[in-house]
Amino acid sequence: MPDQPSVLFVCVHNAGRSQMAAGWLTHLAAGRVEVRSAGSAPAEQVNPVAVEAMAEVGIDLTAARPKILTTDAVQASDVVITMGCGDACPIFPGKRYEDWKLDDPAGQGIDAVRTIRDDIRVRIEKLLNQLLR
Repeated sequence: MPDQPSVLFVCVHNAGRSQMAAGWLTHLAAGRVEVRSAGSAPAEQVNPVAVEAMAEVGIDLTAARPKILTTDAVQASDVVITMGCGDACPIFPGKRYEDWKLDDPAGQGIDAVRTIRDDIRVRIEKLLNQLLR
């Protein structure tokens, strides 16, 4: 890993899971990790329930916007974490890939999204420990 590792979170719409993961990593890494997120078919906006759930823990996603997954983003990242993007994710040698099985917050109520948010935090804490050891 380079001095500052780079992580890309990818899901289909880049509106829920990947945005929450990017928010957690940005918050917990405090500038020690470069964070990206993208989607294979980005939505118009970040899921408002995901924004609400993250605001409850002090993380502001109101400025976040779904972005299209590009080959450049994958190539520029050391770690690529997919969350249900299927075969849409390009694979490059030398990258670390993980696929996180997480429920999709789309259409879910706040209680379900809180559970997903908390699951993501645990995974981010483990990832951060691995990246910064």
